[in-house]
Amino acid sequence: MRTSGMKVVASYNIKGGVGKTSTAVNLAYLASRDGLRTLLWDLDPQGSATYLFRVKPKVKGGGAAIVAGKRTLDDAIKGTDFDHLDLMPADFSYRHLDFDLDSRKRPTDRIRRLIAPLKGEYDVVILDCPPSVSLVSENIVHACDVLLVPLIPAVLSVRTYDQLVDFVDGMPGRKPQVMAFVSMVDRRKKSHREFADQLPQERASVVAEAIPNRAVIEQMAQERAPVPVFAPTSTAATSYEALWARVQSCWSDTRR
Repeated sequence: MRTSGMKVVASYNIKGGVGKTSTAVNLAYLASRDGLRTLLWDLDPQGSATYLFRVKPKVKGGGAAIVAGKRTLDDAIKGTDFDHLDLMPADFSYRHLDFDLDSRKRPTDRIRRLIAPLKGEYDVVILDCPPSVSLVSENIVHACDVLLVPLIPAVLSVRTYDQLVDFVDGMPGRKPQVMAFVSMVDRRKKSHREFADQLPQERASVVAEAIPNRAVIEQMAQERAPVPVFAPTSTAATSYEALWARVQSCWSDTRR
């Protein structure tokens, strides 16, 4: 299986604790399982995705060296335990990435230009993004084909999502397809069920595929592996598979 050109997917939200890293890790694994040459770039200085893939969160020279071009992504990329899946590790210096980017020419387009040379090596690049509205955020928007946004089932998350959509719409130049989904859904709760069922009907950019609130997702930190690896028949695994299929289905509508 191959895509028509390298595709870039960013798992992003202004807020933290909404399932960005879990989404990035599981979708990256599923892409590689499908035979796609996949790179996951952990842009969050906390390094959770890097930890889950059993890689040391360290980049020689840090984010400053990468942004300045003193060290290429190819030099810093690590392999994982899974075929077709590589990792660009997190580094604690990424907390200064806004300042590093601001010091370069065309600072809002730097991450896209860093990824561009990898087109012959990878079919899919997935970005696990820090929660913020910043220069890093602008870079992410310019770099990706699909901006994948997990929303927790709460009214305020919709308000935050609206702010994000306005942020993307207000940016100049090329824009990605924004695709949101409801995350951490507990269907025992009426409010969660109604939120997950109604929001996709009210907003075209929110897809029907939802990720449940399951203990097995939290167990990723103990197993240090994606959910489909250690719990392949779980509802969480099948939900991530459905979301991955949805992401692939929208690629024909994106343009690089």
